[in-house]
Amino acid sequence: MAKKILFPVDLEHTEVVGKALKLALEEAERSNGKLYVMTVAPGFGMPLVASFFDDKTVKKAMKVIAAHLKKFVDENIPKEFHAKSIVTEGNPPEQILKQAKGNGVDLIVISSHDTELDQVLLGSCSAKVVRHSKCSVLVVKN
Repeated sequence: MAKKILFPVDLEHTEVVGKALKLALEEAERSNGKLYVMTVAPGFGMPLVASFFDDKTVKKAMKVIAAHLKKFVDENIPKEFHAKSIVTEGNPPEQILKQAKGNGVDLIVISSHDTELDQVLLGSCSAKVVRHSKCSVLVVKN
């Protein structure tokens, strides 16, 4: 049973998370677990990227992303789950693993929507999470 479940969502591809979200909610309900819903913003702090954005712009962008995540949670997760929203910045697999470790997560439920080209050129986010996670990972293919 998973008492703490991490559900990462790519806000650019929310149309593919339906099956994964359903499974995360079922597990949270079955185990009376806590659900953490997270998204990862682009790496504004990277030196090359940071040179184009001042702190005020980055903070504004992070607030907009947080508002989008809140809207996603409000529209897709029943209130009784008391889901905690988390917005981080940087490399998605690294941030997912960091949140899993930091919150003592028992299970990561992640949707896989990468194309073959994405996997060849960049590597799959879900594959990296599976490979390096210390907890169980449920990858839901769409």
